[in-house]
Amino acid sequence: MELREWAIRVLGADTLEEKLFCPPELTDNEPGTPLLWKEPTRPPGMSFQRHTRKEKLPAFHEHRNPDKRAQCLHRFAGHELLAVEIMAYALLAFPNAPKHFRKGIANTLKEEQGHVRLYMARMEEMGLRFGDFALYKHFWAHTPFLTTPIRYISVMSLTFEMANLDFAPLYGKSFARCGDTQSAALMQTILEDEIRHVSFGKHWLTKLKDETRTEWDVWVENLPPLMTPKRAKGFIYHEDHRRDAGIPDDWNEKLKIF
Repeated sequence: MELREWAIRVLGADTLEEKLFCPPELTDNEPGTPLLWKEPTRPPGMSFQRHTRKEKLPAFHEHRNPDKRAQCLHRFAGHELLAVEIMAYALLAFPNAPKHFRKGIANTLKEEQGHVRLYMARMEEMGLRFGDFALYKHFWAHTPFLTTPIRYISVMSLTFEMANLDFAPLYGKSFARCGDTQSAALMQTILEDEIRHVSFGKHWLTKLKDETRTEWDVWVENLPPLMTPKRAKGFIYHEDHRRDAGIPDDWNEKLKIF
């Protein structure tokens, strides 16, 4: 199956089975012309809802309650489904990007589909089904800004996914403290994959940018107007995870104090 056909199938799917469908073989011989997707089709009951202040993630002190932990996993699964859709969006929006760049997005999309499945399986073990809580637009709201491959990796790989280098271990440790070793192990799996995804973004930022510009400056300049580098980190900064992803020390120093 062609990458373009697969991306259209993912974005137009009205069932989770179709959203998470991955063909055994993918080709990129006919990328076509740029196609911008306004909003993904969603399964019944899983459309974007308006976010309210009442619908916050459970606080860490509530994690002793397994229902609250399951609610956290539901929110994270929603983020992963958004990532699947945004990566499909990128395959359609950037048909002329380097072939290896597009292949990298496709590989990451597959892993994000796997993340959704992992979250779904764990939630079901905890008595919760994906879609039982509201799902939000969040990251998709930024797609109109993703007009170049550099903007895509700046927002997705080096901001949203980089923030997970802090949030995944934070929640994993909290779940472990509550004796939920299965959810903690799931968060560790997410962390390891996110390190690779950030590394993909760093590699292509270096490769695509003007060689006279610094990586930090190019990244910051390619963020949406209301987004700052602060969005790329959590409450506790994990410099070691960023080093594993290839983020240089000077970038780490700037981001820690931003």
